[in-house]
Amino acid sequence: MAEISTKPYLIRALYEWCTDSGYTPQLLIMVDARTRVPPGFVKDGQIVLNISAGATRNLTLENDWIQFSARFAGVSHEIAVPVDRVAAIFARENGQGLHFEPIDAPESPEQPPVSTMPDDPSTPPRGRPSLKVVK
Repeated sequence: MAEISTKPYLIRALYEWCTDSGYTPQLLIMVDARTRVPPGFVKDGQIVLNISAGATRNLTLENDWIQFSARFAGVSHEIAVPVDRVAAIFARENGQGLHFEPIDAPESPEQPPVSTMPDDPSTPPRGRPSLKVVK
């Protein structure tokens, strides 16, 4: 029987603790080829993500992937982070949380599961607009 990692369970527990305590949960991510985040916000191969309910939409904290939609500089992005790339989860207000040992990424770039998130309703439809005369 394969050993199940405690990491995703600890991430979910710390997320709940932050939200129950009124803190802002944040993730420190070690970005690699599998990590889908806005590249312009990555510094030194790392990014800090606010995963509070007010900052994300359709947040899922699964055993293998963390996925959500968030705005960066007013632009909506679909975020997908392999759980093994999470270096820490902590409260922004006081820094309390957990840090994890980095794990090297596997050789093959595994893709996140297909998102079932609906399209962002604030994004206007593309293409030429059409109008109809209503009498």
